[in-house]
Amino acid sequence: MALFTLQQGPLRLLVSESGGVIEGFWHQDIPLLRPGRQSGVAVESSCFPLVPFGNRVSGNGFQWQGKSYQFSPNVDWDSHYLHGDGWLNLWQLNEKTPSSLSLAYRQCSGVYRYRAQQHFQLSDSALSVTLTVTSESDETLPFGLGWHPYFPLSEDTRIEAPACGYWLEREQWLAGEYQDALPAALDFNHPAPLPRQWVNNGFAGWDGKASIRQPGYGLRMHTEPAAPCYFIFVSDPAFDKGYAFDFFCLEPMSHAPDDHHRPQAGKLVALKPGESLSQTMVLEFVP
Repeated sequence: MALFTLQQGPLRLLVSESGGVIEGFWHQDIPLLRPGRQSGVAVESSCFPLVPFGNRVSGNGFQWQGKSYQFSPNVDWDSHYLHGDGWLNLWQLNEKTPSSLSLAYRQCSGVYRYRAQQHFQLSDSALSVTLTVTSESDETLPFGLGWHPYFPLSEDTRIEAPACGYWLEREQWLAGEYQDALPAALDFNHPAPLPRQWVNNGFAGWDGKASIRQPGYGLRMHTEPAAPCYFIFVSDPAFDKGYAFDFFCLEPMSHAPDDHHRPQAGKLVALKPGESLSQTMVLEFVP
C-alpha cells in the first residue's frame, strides 16, 4: 500500500492509494482530521471519497428512464451498495509534486462504469480536494459526489452549518421522512455542540459552507459548487465498541440521500457517456 506525503508551509497531508483516502491532515502537530490507522480500511481513515454517489439507495435499486437497475451489497456489514466503489479499491498515481497529488480510479463493472480522479492541493493555509467522475456507461445515468471526513471531537467542539431541514433515520441506516423543523440538538445554524449520542442524519438547504471550532483553532469548509446537503455522523459505543465520542463526521454531498427515488433523480446529475461531473471541498485552517 503506497502512501503519499504532501507539505506546504505548516500543513502536511498523508494520502493512501488504498481507497484514495486521506490518512492524516495536520497543521504542524495539530491533527485537523482524525489521524487514520493506515490500515487500508477506509472507515479507519481520515477521509474517503464518495463516487459515483454517496450514502444508500433504498431497496438497493432504482428506476431510471424506463429501466430498472439493481445493486449488489459492497461491504459485508451492510446490505446496501454503500458510498459507491472508490473507497473500497486501489487508486493509481497520476502526478505528484511536493504540495499536490492526482490519483485516478476506474470502475469497469456493475451498474455504474466510470473514471474518477482526485486532485489534492495544499496552500499555506488550506487543503483543496477536487473529485471528478466521467461516465463510461453505455447509457445516461444519475451521478453524485461527496466526501466522508472524520474530525476530532471534544466537549469544546462547536460546528456551524446552515440548514432548513433534515431527514430522520429509519431502518438499515436509510434516510427516512423529511422534517422542515430542526430540533435544538441538531440545529447548527449557529455554533453548537454535537450530541453525545448516535446521530446519522442528512441536512438540506445547505449553502456549502461550514465552520468547525476546536480548542485553540478553527477549520472552515466550503464546497464548489455549493453542495446542497451534508450528513452528520456521531457514533455510539453500543454500535462501535471502543468509541469514546472522539470523532464526528460532517460529510458534504452534491445530492440528497436516496435521490435516486426522487423525481428526475433529485440533485443527482444525469451524465451521458463521456460527460463529467466535478466537486471541490476546501478545508481552511483558522488560527
